This record gives sequence, structure tokens and C-alpha cells, in this order.
Amino acid sequence: MNSQCKVTRSRHRRGAKLPVRLPIERMILAASLVVCAAWNSDAAQRRIYVVTDLEGISGVYKFAQTRETDTPAARQAREFFMGDVAAVVRGLRDGGATEIIVLDGHGNQAVLPELMAPGAKYITGLPRPETFPALDGTFAGVVFLGFHAMMGTSNGVLHHTQSSKTENRYWYNGVESGEIAQCAAVVGHFGLPVILVTGDEATCREAEKFLGQACVTVAVKKGIARESAMLYPPAETRPKLQAGARRAMSAIRQCQPYRLGLPIKARKEYLVFEGSSAPRRVTKEGTIPDALRLLGF
Repeated sequence: MNSQCKVTRSRHRRGAKLPVRLPIERMILAASLVVCAAWNSDAAQRRIYVVTDLEGISGVYKFAQTRETDTPAARQAREFFMGDVAAVVRGLRDGGATEIIVLDGHGNQAVLPELMAPGAKYITGLPRPETFPALDGTFAGVVFLGFHAMMGTSNGVLHHTQSSKTENRYWYNGVESGEIAQCAAVVGHFGLPVILVTGDEATCREAEKFLGQACVTVAVKKGIARESAMLYPPAETRPKLQAGARRAMSAIRQCQPYRLGLPIKARKEYLVFEGSSAPRRVTKEGTIPDALRLLGF
């Protein structure tokens, strides 16, 4: 394909005239130039943005691994995290990604700089001026790596939405939504599709519900209850993550951006703790003008 592009461009630059008696050559040349332009456009638009979380990583199944930062369990979970990230980066590169930005999306951060896989750039540290720094419409697609199911998913490992302690739940235009839908709506604002979601099996089912079956999913464990799981060995999950990322690059054209009807009618329920008394559940309702303000509600 690429050599043909060069040949047709060369003939076009030299101004070679095509015989009028053979109009089919004009058609072939025009079609060839269109194909070449499309091919080059695709190659230029293979920037991938990776949003990460920690709960859906291989080997992670209890909050002691995710809520802390300086314990042996927390350190080990972050090493697991970096291994999963490396596998996905390799797969995206295998599939033709020309640039990869990895966002450290876990609340207390998870990136270990000394274990950063080559072939990507990493955004970490807080606070940030925006939810997804450097994200814009020039990316070809977005990956959700290490995500988890929404609050209330009984067999979802470490299930929650935004806060596991206050047990937040969210509804947008009448549909209960977790972090997959929330983040997908934000990137959908830029016209970008989510092409890959990784996590436990419940996470993969949730991704298919909101994003469709064209979005590639990779399960790295199966939930039994909130803090118990059937874990799959990293020696098995990492090749699957790499293969899934490579496959996701081929699925970009089939994946569609996730968009919510505007304005967004929103409802939020969460627990409020007051002294020693039992927590009370509070409801907040309102209207969100666009998806970029979704996570601030």
C-alpha cells in the first residue's frame, strides 16, 4: 500500500498526462490517491490516551491494596499495576499506536516511575487543572485500564463509584452509571471512542452494556464478592492484555463515542457521616450542561 502511494504521488508530481482514450486510468489514479490519503490520515491519527485505575488490576482484590500507599501490600499492588500497563503499552505499539499517553487515574496515584515501560509518556501527581490533561480530539481512541464495576455490583471486585467510603451512586438521564460511563462520556465530548476496557468480569460486562461489543474487553479476574475474587496469574493475564490492546487498535473504526443527551439530568446518592450516629443517605439532583462538568456534580 505504501509503495503504491509513493508511485502514484511521483507520477502526479511529474505532471504525466494520462491518455484521454483511457479514462479508466484517471479513475484508478484518483481512487489510489484517495486510498493513500486515507491510509496516511489513519497513520497520523493513532495517538492513544490510556486512563488507569488500580482496583481492576491483576492480583488486586482488597481495599488494603488500594487505599494505602506506603504498606507492602500497596507497593505490591502498584507493581502489579505497572506490569499490566506495560503489557497494554506493548500491545498498543504492536497494533500501530504512534504515541501513547498514560494517565495515573487512581485517587492516591499508582505510577512507579522506576518501572515505567518504554513507548509511552506518563501523567501522574495531584492536583491537576483538568480531569484528563492533554486529552483532545487529535487522539484516535481511549483505553480504560484497571477499571472496576459500579457501586452495588455484588460480584464486582472492589465495586464502587468515585468513593467506596461514602458509597456514591449516580444516575444520568435516568440510567445508573459507574466510572466507566462517567469517563466515557467525558472522552466522548471530544468525539473519542473507548476501544479497550480491562478489569474483572463484571467490569467487562458493564463496559459492553454502555460501550457496545465493538469495544474490546479483557478480564484479569472474576469477582466472588466485594473483596474476594478468583485471580488469574499475571503470567496469563499479561499476554491477554497485550493481545487485547493490539486487537483494540484494529477495532477503532467500529467503536463509537459514548454521548449523553444534553442537558444531563443527574441524581446522586451518598452517605453522610455525623459523629457516632449511623450514616444518613443524602440525595442531590440537578442539571449538568455538558459532559466536561459531569465529574464535578
